[in-house]
Parts: sequence; C-alpha cells; structure tokens
Amino acid sequence: MSDRLTEVDHSLATELVMGVLRWRSLLDSQIAGISDQPVSKLDLEILIALRLAVYQLRWLSRIPARAAINESVELVKRARKRSAAPFVNAVLRKLAAGVSPDHDVPQLEINHASAETLAAGSAHPLWLVKRWIQAYGLDSALRICRYNQSLPVTAIRLRRSQAEDRLRAEGIDLAPGAFLATARRVQHGEITRTAAFHAGLCVIQDEASQLVAALVGCGARILDCCAAPGGKTLALADRNPSAEVAAVDLHPHRARLLRNLLSAHDRASERRSGSIHVVAADARNLPFVTKFDRVLADVPCSGTGTLSRNPEIKWRLMPEDLADLQVRQLAILRAAMEQVAAGGRLIYSTCSLEREENEDVIERFQGEDSSFHVLDCRAELERLQQEGELIWPHPSALTRGPYLRTLPGVHPCDGFFAAILEKI
Repeated sequence: MSDRLTEVDHSLATELVMGVLRWRSLLDSQIAGISDQPVSKLDLEILIALRLAVYQLRWLSRIPARAAINESVELVKRARKRSAAPFVNAVLRKLAAGVSPDHDVPQLEINHASAETLAAGSAHPLWLVKRWIQAYGLDSALRICRYNQSLPVTAIRLRRSQAEDRLRAEGIDLAPGAFLATARRVQHGEITRTAAFHAGLCVIQDEASQLVAALVGCGARILDCCAAPGGKTLALADRNPSAEVAAVDLHPHRARLLRNLLSAHDRASERRSGSIHVVAADARNLPFVTKFDRVLADVPCSGTGTLSRNPEIKWRLMPEDLADLQVRQLAILRAAMEQVAAGGRLIYSTCSLEREENEDVIERFQGEDSSFHVLDCRAELERLQQEGELIWPHPSALTRGPYLRTLPGVHPCDGFFAAILEKI
C-alpha cells in the first residue's frame, strides 16, 4: 500500500500515525473534555478517527479544519460505524471552534514540573515518568520525555570510504556523527532512495547502537546471540573482515530475512564481510560446540530507550512485564556466557532505561556465576577515543558506574545500556 503513495502522502501518513502514537493520552484528554461519552466507552474505530482529527487540528496547522473533520467522519463511515458519524462530527466541530487558525503546537511544560504534570503534558504513562525521575533525576526525565516526543535524527554508519561522496552527489545533506568517526547524521534527503544505500555503502543505525557494536572489539570467532534485524551483526563483520561470525535469531523467518540482508549488503558493496553464518535457534539453548572470543548478547527488552522511534511501546508496556523480561534476559545471558572462551568477552546490552533489565541482570548473574568479572566501559571508550574511532570528547559522560549508559535527550541518541563481562 505504501508503495502506491506519493512521497508527500507517505510523509503525511507517517506523521499522522507517529503523532497519534506519541500524543495519545493528551489527545484522549482533549476528546474527553468535549465528548459527552467517556473515552473508555468509545469503539476503537471511532476513537482512532477522533484522535487522527484532533492531532491534525491541534498539531498540524497547515491542514484545514474542515478537511480533517470530514476525513475522520468518512473513516467512521468506512469502518461501518455510520451511526456514530454525527457524534464524531459534533465533537470535532466543538474542538475546532476553540482552535485559532494560527495556533501554536503544544509545548512540553519544562519549568517546575512534577511527575504528574510531566506525564500529562508529555503524554507518557505516569509510572514510567516516576521511574525515570527516581533513577536519573527530574532534569534528565524532562529531557527524555522531550526527546521521545520529537522526530529522531536519522543516523547512518558509513561502510566504505567513498560512501559519503556518493551520498552527497545524490543530494543527501550529511553532518558529522556525535559519537563515532564513521557515523553521519542525515540533515536533508531520503537516504533509502539513494543508489549508495541500495549498494550497501551505508546502513541506517542509531549511534548508540553503533557504539555498542564498537565495544565488542575484535576477535577471530564472534557470536551475535540475538542478531535480527542485523545492524550490529554487519558492524561486527565489517570491523572483523577475516573473522568467523555466527548470527542467531529465534524465528526462522527473521533468520531468513537476516541472511538475505547480509548477503545483499555483501554482494552490493563488492565486499566480503567475513564469514557470516546465520542460524535459527533459541539464544537460551545455543547449538555451538566451539567457543567464541567475542559474544554479543543484545537481548530482547522493553525498548524504553527507543520511544521516539517506537512510541507505541509506552502504551503497551506494563510494570509487571519487566520481571518477565528479566527472567528471559538472565536465561540468555547464562547460555551466552557458556559460549565464551577463556579470556574472551561477552557484551550484554539492551535499549532499555529500566534497571531491572540492566544493572539488576548483571548483579544477579554475578551472584550465581564467578567465572567472569565486569570490565569498566570507560577504559574501552578511552581506547576507542585514542584510536580515533570515538569522537565524543568526554567518554566518562557515556557511562554510569562501569557500564555504558546513554539517555535520550541527555545524549543525542537512543537510550542504550551495555556491560562488558570478561571470562576468567
């Protein structure tokens, strides 16, 4: 369906979907203030149509109110909720009457915020905001919420030296990366429409994700335990062109997609990114006999460090999910450590901001296994800086204790955690 949309229509559709997901609770509160029916009682099709219109009325000043209202009324009719069309029309016209034609887009309240006002004003669940304030302080929580409600930058990793010139020749405006010498930030242009991208000369990857892959370092045998969609696997192979790389994913269809992606990148870029073997297997029961000197366990997690890209997570995630995730993460970590050769390293990482999935996992594992010790990430970051790969001027600002810890808004990237465990 998206292939049949023009570039303008595709951009608008993306804006509407992402905007409604980002601001859902605030949209619902505005609907509740006008509607004579509780939001919780509305059919989902009606509620979605209302949210789409309210987002256009309040956030997108270039779309005429009449067009936004009419389209949402038609959506309700198409959903076979024709009897609700007069209700939707009435609610939206009441709301539109209170919006000036040159209205400003709502801004986050950043002064004297409490958890309650920050959660309400930034459209985040209160329980998440309270956790972030307790873990990182009010100022950092404000920054996280602001970042989550903004359009994230598109970061890329350059795989070949000529990639930047090729991209610029195709009209892509690039800026230097914030963390890594091989990273660039797209200022203008659609990277996925370029020949350079399809030739495998670069990959789209958040800079914090690139940094985690850089922490893995070099080895002759490398294992990526939870490899799909493949960005880190490809980075590991590029960094270690003569290494044997094993990439594991639980689901066979994702493993096939991963295998096709890696093969396509290698063929297109005329470059062999090591020997990559893709295996469909459960990371809690890995099928390897020979040990690895580098293992990456980028485990499934809540994803609360990626809410700017995946805003639906904050409405789906529940506090009790964190305990279930930790059980799975510990199981993967135990199995992954069994694959590490003596003197080898395991990098445990998540894109979560929650302690249960990060420090608590490492500390619980330390309590049951004495075959490893935790290395200080600062030493590895300083090494990357000395080698000219890390360009961020203050490596210690990327750490929290011995761990890598990036926070959205505090750092210009997604939120990632990483720990380096060395087998004794």
